[in-house]
Amino acid sequence: MAQTTPNHTMTVSGWAAHDPSGKITPHTFKRRENGMNDVTIKILYCGICHTDIHHVKNEWGITMYPVVPGHEIVGIITRVGNNVTNFKVGDRAGVGCMAATCLKCEYCKDGIENYCDQVQFVYNGIFWDGSITYGGYSEFFVADHRYVVRVPENLPMDAAAPLLCAGITVYAPMKDNNLIESPGKRIGIVGLGGLGHIAVKFGKAFGHHVTIISTSPNKEKEAKERLGADDFILSNNSEEMQAKKRTLDFILDTVSAQHSIGPTLELLKVNGTLVIVGAPEKPIDLPSFPLIFGKRVVKGSMIGSIKETQDMMDVCGKHNITCDIEIVSTDNINEALNRLVKNDVKYRFVLDIAGESSKV
Repeated sequence: MAQTTPNHTMTVSGWAAHDPSGKITPHTFKRRENGMNDVTIKILYCGICHTDIHHVKNEWGITMYPVVPGHEIVGIITRVGNNVTNFKVGDRAGVGCMAATCLKCEYCKDGIENYCDQVQFVYNGIFWDGSITYGGYSEFFVADHRYVVRVPENLPMDAAAPLLCAGITVYAPMKDNNLIESPGKRIGIVGLGGLGHIAVKFGKAFGHHVTIISTSPNKEKEAKERLGADDFILSNNSEEMQAKKRTLDFILDTVSAQHSIGPTLELLKVNGTLVIVGAPEKPIDLPSFPLIFGKRVVKGSMIGSIKETQDMMDVCGKHNITCDIEIVSTDNINEALNRLVKNDVKYRFVLDIAGESSKV
């Protein structure tokens, strides 16, 4: 394992954390040359994900410093390798969480390579050549074309960036549970944040009755009036929860804080499914009785395959779905990360990498 190889000859300016304080500072590093299977992308925007905070502060104990975060990357292709036929110079492109997989296992062959045991991520991962990967808080990115998607022409690039993580994270479980082309279901979304708000948009676009489940009463108005949710349940109000028992077909839990899902499970009908996409640091409280007496299913979901991600981007283009964002200049990255810790954003921060405010 090394930060670079002899093939890493391209100097790139970016922003990195160097220790568990998590403070981001300007950082110059090397990227590999554009290879036969690669495309080089001039980064225009990069979304800020809560995962970035976990990594810059080494909260998961796996960070390799210096770490250049960012896995919601959109930009313009400036170079293509000789083996690349599905992209050309000038294309609008996006890169999400994955940089490489083994390409050989059953999951890679079945088109669910995001579950490959050897999946490596676009930052804080180990690429095929043994080098450490650096993410999208930088001026350009070199990616294997098999992990790149096309951004529809009608979508604004800045508001499309968080779709590469937040969007696919909530789209994939909806697809897995037949919610894309089977309208008329009653679905619940736990949490109204970066993931939850885009889940509401998908749910409504797919023709479902959407209920927000939240501990914050002040989110009811924005859920209904801003995002078009049909109903709202205050999850710490036992009377409301009791009144809505066995009313939902499907629940998507987007909350990353520790919480019990027992009461939430009671909202599901018999044979209902709850999918966890939030990632609490401590184990979730999962009582058995709501499962047994309701024949309910609890499962998890992690991002999506490249095919699913491209399908999701195309669906967003068709329905004109984007994330609600706040643009951040690169000299305000630390402020944005601090605000994200406090959930002080509606609903995703996006770095303006190539704008006038960027100091590249």
